[in-house]
Amino acid sequence: MVSLNGWQVETKRVAKFRGNLLKWFQAYHRKLPWRSCGQKPANPYHVLVSEFMLQQTQVATVIEYFNRFIKTLPTIEALASAKEQQVLQLWQGLGYYRRALHLHAAARMIIDRFDGQVPQTLENLSQLPGVGTYTAGAIASIAYDEKVAAIDGNVSRVISRLLAIEKPIDDGPTRRKLQSITEKLVPPHRPGIFNQALMELGALVCLPRRPRCSTCPVRQLCQAYLQGCVDRLPVRHPRRPPRSVTHHIFAIQKRNCHLVVQRPGKGLWSRLWQMPTAENLEAQKPSTRALQWIEDELGLVVETPERISTFNHQTTHRAIHFVLWHTTVISGRLRRGIGQWRRLGKTNDLAMANPQHTAVGLITRHTSHFTCRSTKSHSGLQSGRNLRR
Repeated sequence: MVSLNGWQVETKRVAKFRGNLLKWFQAYHRKLPWRSCGQKPANPYHVLVSEFMLQQTQVATVIEYFNRFIKTLPTIEALASAKEQQVLQLWQGLGYYRRALHLHAAARMIIDRFDGQVPQTLENLSQLPGVGTYTAGAIASIAYDEKVAAIDGNVSRVISRLLAIEKPIDDGPTRRKLQSITEKLVPPHRPGIFNQALMELGALVCLPRRPRCSTCPVRQLCQAYLQGCVDRLPVRHPRRPPRSVTHHIFAIQKRNCHLVVQRPGKGLWSRLWQMPTAENLEAQKPSTRALQWIEDELGLVVETPERISTFNHQTTHRAIHFVLWHTTVISGRLRRGIGQWRRLGKTNDLAMANPQHTAVGLITRHTSHFTCRSTKSHSGLQSGRNLRR
């Protein structure tokens, strides 16, 4: 007998669950560029990169980024020796950029402390930046067939339905219980394949909404299915709504160039480049407040900013309303180490978050339209003078 969530489950039922799941996985698993499925030895570096990318991001989105990343940085040595901006550029558009910084730091630690080999044990993997309980378990089991659990959101959903767990799965005690249960389910033989099968079942069949129970290979063992409560599980605490904030982006022009600065190493969009952005301007008279902010922060005296456009962007915890301004430098000297003056079409080597790309596109169109209008006006004046002659 095996004790799972207070249920004394017959060993043969556990064996049937494992067998049905693995048989289904063998027939229906997705072909993914980092996945070996026992046909050949797993590449630990590929597993490492994919697991970092899969944190907070769906498989379908990750595939293209993974292929480009591996093509550019094919080994742990290549990643460790790469420049930070190159890593961030390869990650550009994937979001949650701190993952890229952690992966880069992890690669350097692997070279320095683990002789260039991705660690095999949970203890050593957990020392790497950005590696938590799930990521350590996934790498250890998938790359090295270590008998450990790997519980992501998909697995939590599958197990909570399998045993009809009605307590919130985002509570600490329930998470620990799920960990204990899953560890008992992981077989000693091919644990990495089993963990991938659990994740795949959650991704393809045991969906958050409208689960495909009719095609589930373990539905006759699923307590939620047998009790008719699949749609009510898993239970989670309500999420807090995103916090509404306003960011003011300033396109500061000096001759034919605009100022770009790098964000700090912590917080949203860490180490990415952007046009100067104020996140806490007063709502009243923002253009007047902006003049002081630009002088205080950057050391520049500028024309009163012209409001160009607004747009919105959603992150996990923030609903951001962007206000885009354009201005030109009158006097002052940019503070040392603050940023760079760049032509807007010459920023491809700088990693930027999507909202900044949007802003650059808007300013490019605005300035080209302004230049075009100025040129036409100038041509008209010249033509008029010629006619008068």
